[in-house]
Amino acid sequence: MFEHRNADDLLARHGSKHFCGQSTRFRPEQKDIARLIGHRVIPGFPLRRTGEDTRRVERGITILQRIPFPDGGVFVIIQPGAPQLGVIETKPGRMHDMQLGTGIRTHAYNVAGVRGYLGFEQDDMEHDQRMSTTAQNNEAMLASEFCGMKFNTPLVLLSGCVGFGEEYTRVQGFSNRDVGAVCLKGTTLKPRLGNAPHRVCETPAGMLNSIGLQNPGTEQVVDQILPTLDFTETRFIANVSGSTVEEYREVTRLFDRSNIDAIEINISCPNVKEGGVVFGNDPAMSARVVAACREVTKKPLIVKLSPNQTDIAHNARLCIDAGADGFAVINTLMGMAIDIEERVPVIGNNQGGLSGPAIKPIALLKTHQVYQVCKAHGIPIIGQGGIVTAQDALEFLIAGASAVGVGTALFYDPLVCRKINAGIVEYLTRHQLSNVAQLVGTLKVHSKVVGCAN
Repeated sequence: MFEHRNADDLLARHGSKHFCGQSTRFRPEQKDIARLIGHRVIPGFPLRRTGEDTRRVERGITILQRIPFPDGGVFVIIQPGAPQLGVIETKPGRMHDMQLGTGIRTHAYNVAGVRGYLGFEQDDMEHDQRMSTTAQNNEAMLASEFCGMKFNTPLVLLSGCVGFGEEYTRVQGFSNRDVGAVCLKGTTLKPRLGNAPHRVCETPAGMLNSIGLQNPGTEQVVDQILPTLDFTETRFIANVSGSTVEEYREVTRLFDRSNIDAIEINISCPNVKEGGVVFGNDPAMSARVVAACREVTKKPLIVKLSPNQTDIAHNARLCIDAGADGFAVINTLMGMAIDIEERVPVIGNNQGGLSGPAIKPIALLKTHQVYQVCKAHGIPIIGQGGIVTAQDALEFLIAGASAVGVGTALFYDPLVCRKINAGIVEYLTRHQLSNVAQLVGTLKVHSKVVGCAN
């Protein structure tokens, strides 16, 4: 839960005191709508804890209702001062389990000055205010742990695909609660303008990108952006980039002082002219960067490994010795597209990182190879590269990933995570598995292996 600091803006957006709740006739993507939560709070008394989403009431400020609507949006109101006697206290329950065919409505009474209360107005119906057994089971199946962090689901939104965690929250039906973590955009010590256009090019079964780590710099991210993120929704992971070992170290040090949950070291970026790709393809240099970052933080360090190297498993071994807590496997592959009329590269930087379904077979193999090194050390992996469907995600889990990254798929289906979660739950149910962790590393390789595919 969080305080809504701009009630006027909230009311201006909604433009009415009356809000209709969700219908019982759902589209498929609406069936996983989150919980309905309400509380009654008296100033001066601590807020009863009901989970990670609840914080202690401070300075006598009372609180809020959070009501998920069918579009995935959230309506929040708080009132300073008087006791919230009009606010109903409820236990968590899925809205579509509670409505029984008629709907639920809310009124914000005298909200213009945030002086009244927000209450539920029920249409003469009985509600089951307990979370359904099915909903509880689904959440338990998807709940994951990665480097000591509790994840809502095994899905991770990948760096560079969701800005600094806020871009897709503007999309109707999208919620950060559908994923276990969000990796923020690659951040360098000083601001970067990025590469010259064109920066993105669609390719068969994927896309090339060469953004060039455009970002406002670490201090701006730490001081201005992180405070705007809702850490009750999901975990947030900083993505540290640099041109020198010293820059990686300093950016990590600055993030260590923030409330970020973990730090991803991007030593494998293929679309900057210095740093990134050089570090990522040299195992000794990779280990140097990890060791330098390890010295200045106790937060989980996740190393993003490049596929553009000879022996990714050897690189992983050295990074573990240097202090890595986890890996992201893989980053994009280097690629090119050519404008045949002008006879020049489409990408302004000549080359870029190839992502999307085209790289999935490579990413699966690299994930499995790194898992052979990691399993003895209990080091988890975010498997990534071309994940579009639940089947894709399941393949990575079976290959050895503890979490799976979703990136390029978001560009053409922002609600894909909800669909992937539903597909994972269906698979686990069908195979009588109680949690996604039971799938990790269960690949049964064939006993006879030949060195050549021909």
